[in-house]
Amino acid sequence: MALRLLGVGPHAQRQVRALQQFIGEGKWDDDALLAEHQRLVNETLGEEDGVLIVDGSDFPKHGSHSVGVAPQWCGNTGKKDNCQAGVFLGYASRKGATLLDRCLYLPESWFGEDHRTLWQDCQIPDKVPFQTKHELAAQLVEGIMASGRLQAQWVVCDEGYGDSPAFLQRLDATGLWYLAEVPRDTKVWPLLEIDGQTPRDRPSSWVPPQTRSRKGPVPQRERLHPSSPAKVPLEDLAKQWPASRWQRYRLLEGHKGPLVADFLVLRALLPLDRLPGPEVWVVIRRKVSGSAEEPEWKFYLSNAPLEIPLATFVRVSGMRWPIETCFAECKGELGMDHYELRFWRGWHHHMTMVILAHHFLVRWQQRLNQREGDLAPNNDTPLAHAR
Repeated sequence: MALRLLGVGPHAQRQVRALQQFIGEGKWDDDALLAEHQRLVNETLGEEDGVLIVDGSDFPKHGSHSVGVAPQWCGNTGKKDNCQAGVFLGYASRKGATLLDRCLYLPESWFGEDHRTLWQDCQIPDKVPFQTKHELAAQLVEGIMASGRLQAQWVVCDEGYGDSPAFLQRLDATGLWYLAEVPRDTKVWPLLEIDGQTPRDRPSSWVPPQTRSRKGPVPQRERLHPSSPAKVPLEDLAKQWPASRWQRYRLLEGHKGPLVADFLVLRALLPLDRLPGPEVWVVIRRKVSGSAEEPEWKFYLSNAPLEIPLATFVRVSGMRWPIETCFAECKGELGMDHYELRFWRGWHHHMTMVILAHHFLVRWQQRLNQREGDLAPNNDTPLAHAR
């Protein structure tokens, strides 16, 4: 920025060093800036049924001296690679999307004695504990909801986060309705038989803790009765339901024509510590393809109320993708992945500045009316904002 504005010369070089110090080591308060930013996002994009989006973005790095760098899964390269991993919180509504908050994931290896010198060199605060990506994401969601700065009703995530029952419990405790993508081998107890009409008995009979076997000690915890039904993997469950139970939606117009998918929604019990846990919605999406290829499946769990219609799930299922657009815009146009910073504070400062810049452009895009409004529904099938 300094070189572009001032040209090459001693004065410009001094400004370059000043900017590096301002971002990398400056003691200005990210939290206060982000709090004001989130209030502005509410003014710009806020809707009562707004959607919080949890996702990660990774930054490949050479060397091992930058904060948090380690060999780990890197979404940017699609393999295990040397990188920094960030956890981000975004926001989307019918008005647009932007980023709200961020935190750097510190791999467990950074808490070993062999990293103490690097820990000090990168100026990581002593009070920073080890937290998984799921815990960091839950903390971001809890923080924004506790602040009351932003309207939101939903939170969405991919299966990298939705695979954790503990994470989903923390989302539920915030009062938000989650729609979390989960792996296809996730097991549940369906509350209807495969005919779609017959209620299924709930597996609610336990072996009482005081029941003693002649050959063993008193059980110390509740467990399922042997006659309770078996859990069913979501992938198997999806293939067993009749065609009459699926509903077709045209999602959007892609470069190869309209994207069409069939949806199935049903109720189930989610396992928790090997016992039946909360009752949830299971939402299954099957992409309709004109070829003979195996259909693309996506599976979701949701704690939304019983009265939520399928069309709402279809719309919200597409609200995770805007954060991918945000990442692409931030990296392609705003320098999100272009930085020379080693310090803990510097990484967070840089991401804060990128987040502010992105929302600035979103606001101007709104004012200049560059973005199209809602698409009109098709006469034959409902239309959803989904990928």
